Amino acid sequence: MIVNKPVSEVKVLVVDDQPVIVEELCEFLESEGYRCVPAHSTSQGIDCFKADETIGLILCDLHMPERDGIELVRTLKQIAGPQRMFEAIMLTGRADKQDVIRALREGFADYYQKPMDLEELLEGVRRQEAALLERRRNFRELGSLNQRLQELAESIDDLYQDLEKARGQGAHRRAGDSEEGEPELPAAFEKLSPRQLEVARLVSKGKTNYQIACELGITENTVKLYVSQVLRLTHMHNRTQLALALTPRSSPVHQRFTTH
Repeated sequence: MIVNKPVSEVKVLVVDDQPVIVEELCEFLESEGYRCVPAHSTSQGIDCFKADETIGLILCDLHMPERDGIELVRTLKQIAGPQRMFEAIMLTGRADKQDVIRALREGFADYYQKPMDLEELLEGVRRQEAALLERRRNFRELGSLNQRLQELAESIDDLYQDLEKARGQGAHRRAGDSEEGEPELPAAFEKLSPRQLEVARLVSKGKTNYQIACELGITENTVKLYVSQVLRLTHMHNRTQLALALTPRSSPVHQRFTTH
């Protein structure tokens, strides 16, 4: 009774300028549950990779007449970009140490000396398949986490704006709407988010990062990050300039900064 082996979701691109080797490898790997794409030159391998996004494993000869396997993988990495992942295994008939080092630096995960032991090669292919699937899974999870963090940040910002409106203290004050003793908001500050503006106002009151962190319930490092963002967005050079921009001239803070 013949039991069909499960088919891998990862397709294998086999590139070698010797057709008999390509045929042998494809036949063997397909019998082990891998779908293979044969190519007999670097150019053909590049075309196949572009045309089929399910290709995730590359088996390629190092020494080929047109361009070698290192140039092939370098080109495939440029085509793939940061979103598409693959693993590459080098096959070589001449195991020159410098060539192997060069290949590993370029991104090859492993290499095998010709003539290959097919069972050893199969183990290597399975290892790289597992590594690739793990990388893809981590990438998806990271992307999902980043999306959730972005949504959370936007929700917090929306809630904060609603709170500001409820207090009658909109982030972008119009002329005449400012509180008594508080200067009209400079135009450079209108691009700030509500939280960035709040940090800026606390800086203008002479409060330290630690004091701001305690008042807002955030870490001191987060306050430093907000201050850095505010300085960059408002084109201010330092905290003193930021404080003066938001502090009334009659304020003790303003006088303390300008008496030196």
